[in-house]
Amino acid sequence: MSSSGDPKLPTSKPEAISALFSPRPPIEDRERAIQHAMNIYRTIGSPGFPILDAELREKVVRTMDRSYYPQGVGRQFLAVLSNGSRVEMLKRIQVPTLVIHGSDDPLIPVEAGTDTAAKVPDAEMKIIPGMGHDLAPGVIPILVETIAEHCQRVDARLRTLR
Repeated sequence: MSSSGDPKLPTSKPEAISALFSPRPPIEDRERAIQHAMNIYRTIGSPGFPILDAELREKVVRTMDRSYYPQGVGRQFLAVLSNGSRVEMLKRIQVPTLVIHGSDDPLIPVEAGTDTAAKVPDAEMKIIPGMGHDLAPGVIPILVETIAEHCQRVDARLRTLR
């Protein structure tokens, strides 16, 4: 769900940016704030891994109870934009690298993930069909399996070098 920061890469879909930066209701209007957050998740989430409204609502409520700081979204986005290109740093990575990205991420297009993998020497790329810009419950087992397989391949390679 990230990028090399190369400015030539495709940008976010307008509906994703619009959802993220739409004015957040005050916490005093809890129900409206919950519905607003659910709308954001629905907009940037994983279309191939639908989540029931009740489950999403529970996730949103837990998140809001932990922290509700609407200004943080803008600050995080500004930090990402001001970070600039990481292309040269990515080229210097010398450890086994697995890049995972969702095929349906409307916030950070999949091209950003493939670009990152291309810039890291010998990186592996895994595109998860139907995954958006979230960790939907249905994606978790795929992530676990993908990461475990990567670790096993790396371990096997290291054992042959000894």
